[in-house]
Amino acid sequence: MVDVEAFLQSTGALLTGHFRLASGRHSAQYIEKFRIMEDPVATVALCGLIADRFRLDDPAAVVGPAMGGVILSFETARHLGVHSLFTEKDVAGRHMLDRGFQVRAGETVLVVDDVLTTGGSVRQVLDLLRGLGAEVIGVGFLIDRSGGAVDFGVPSFACHTMSIESFDAAACPLCEKGLPLIET
Repeated sequence: MVDVEAFLQSTGALLTGHFRLASGRHSAQYIEKFRIMEDPVATVALCGLIADRFRLDDPAAVVGPAMGGVILSFETARHLGVHSLFTEKDVAGRHMLDRGFQVRAGETVLVVDDVLTTGGSVRQVLDLLRGLGAEVIGVGFLIDRSGGAVDFGVPSFACHTMSIESFDAAACPLCEKGLPLIET
């Protein structure tokens, strides 16, 4: 059994303060996923959980959004014995496959990412893959900080689910208290 909370503590991944998340929202807690991913034992164990959840769905490839999804895609794909791809953003900020990566029409694909807050990046990757004709069989995360509130229309799995409150920047109680904002 994998103790995800122990990994969060031992790697120093769970931070407190006043953070601006990638979504633009603010939060008093932040998961620094790279503290997990710089620990090979934690990364192998957590990606193994994701792979085990989706193994019977028989994905042919694992795709992760850059930057956090690069390592996770590779390690999850290694567990499954399939190939690993990652998306990058073009100049307009849209996810795309580059570096010669290709997804064939009908190919079964698992999407993996680090920390789920609103799901914006994953939705863009899902739209890209579906536009290429891929069959997305699921989405896996290290951490779901939404408490399970985000639905992608396909099976999803998180190694650990937390309910961490986040705030619209215009109505942030942390800003009202004058706490310094930390960019993530």
